[in-house]
Amino acid sequence: MIEKLNTLKRITDIGVVAVVRADNADMAEKISRACIKGGIPAIEVTFTVPNADKVITTLKEKFTREELIVGAGTVLDSETARIAILAGAEYIVSPGFDLETCKICNRYQVPYMAGCMTITEMINALEAGTDVIKLFPGSAYGPSIVKAIKAPLPQVPIMPTGGVDINNVAQWIKNGCVAVGVGGKLIEGAKTGDYDSVSNLAKEFVNKVKEARERLV
Repeated sequence: MIEKLNTLKRITDIGVVAVVRADNADMAEKISRACIKGGIPAIEVTFTVPNADKVITTLKEKFTREELIVGAGTVLDSETARIAILAGAEYIVSPGFDLETCKICNRYQVPYMAGCMTITEMINALEAGTDVIKLFPGSAYGPSIVKAIKAPLPQVPIMPTGGVDINNVAQWIKNGCVAVGVGGKLIEGAKTGDYDSVSNLAKEFVNKVKEARERLV
């Protein structure tokens, strides 16, 4: 339980999860390295990446616990969740809510972040033991939806993914999100091999989140 809480705290402290989608394992590792270099230790390796479980294991071998918080994304079922956890995933992220995945994460005491779009889905996910509600796709709503959700559900921890970019990330945080998930808008440079741009943008995202939080104090 302590390890689970520590993982959640580290992710919410930094406030940004890098969603890594790539054509192959080598590219996924390079993107992850660039994000870590830029100050984002929370890396979500999606199971759309070929041999995603092996990528997770490799990252765990190459980086220390202080440098990396690696999770698995696009986890659709409990079987995939277990594979990811045994490979070393420290948190599980799904595009939707799946009860059996939630159960297995609770069994192993690994944080579960479930994708939800409606208040009903969020309530069901929270009641089942979901740790963080992944508002997905965030692009369908925009930052203003967070305040509307928080009116009836002030206790819900929200992490939007999809639709988060460098221009609106501060607004997501100001409206009450505990963290944001960023994929394509962060790692776009990797398509042309420009990993320095990924690192630079990662730094910018981290700074924007920090500045937004300081304004809330």
